[in-house]
Amino acid sequence: MTTPPRRALLLSGGLGTRLRPLTDTTPKCLIPIKGKPVLEYWLDMLLNAGVQRVLVNTHYLPEQVREYCATSQWRDQIDLVHEDQLLGTAGTLRANQEYFRDTGTFFFAHADNLSVFDPDAYFTAHEARPRGCYGTMMTFETDRPESCGIVKVDEAGVVRAVFEKVSHPPGNLANGAVFLLESDVLEWLCAHPEAADFCADVVPSLLAKWYTFFNGTFHRDIGTVEAIAKAEADFSWNTP
Repeated sequence: MTTPPRRALLLSGGLGTRLRPLTDTTPKCLIPIKGKPVLEYWLDMLLNAGVQRVLVNTHYLPEQVREYCATSQWRDQIDLVHEDQLLGTAGTLRANQEYFRDTGTFFFAHADNLSVFDPDAYFTAHEARPRGCYGTMMTFETDRPESCGIVKVDEAGVVRAVFEKVSHPPGNLANGAVFLLESDVLEWLCAHPEAADFCADVVPSLLAKWYTFFNGTFHRDIGTVEAIAKAEADFSWNTP
């Protein structure tokens, strides 16, 4: 039986500027879809799958995120860390590297995306990754490839090229900003303090180090009001 990662980092501190006015009073990670905060979907999925502890970073409207976590059914398994200034997605991981030291594989995701997948299948795929891969990237098919990081993979499912938000991307297989990672990534981050954004700076710097897991169930960046409305219309926990 596959062993789930012990710890996870859910990035939850973003400003959500494209979601205004919804985010004028609510942090992006707590925007409800079908009456349930996006962050709650992540916590339910990961902790029910056997992840032991989840680190949630805060920045924008942090008191709301703290209050939500304090009243969550998962409160005893949630750890919070505040950023007075946003560190960037790679910077947050680097700043909290000790949280993941000696834990083996760990989970890392943008918690303001909406995703449904089989965690055990993802964990199993990562365990079977080709030798030399530092992590397993979740991929999905997007209908807006120009707004995503598009990846090209080889016959073994290893990333060979990345096209980050280009005008005419060569496909629609996208990086879902969801990863299972090994300590090799932490070592690389420590050696490259200039890397601030994980998908823009780290992923292309470690080409051929990423195995992939395709999410054919549901995955969407809900970063715009239009995307929220579409998610409300077609999302269900048992999608499809």
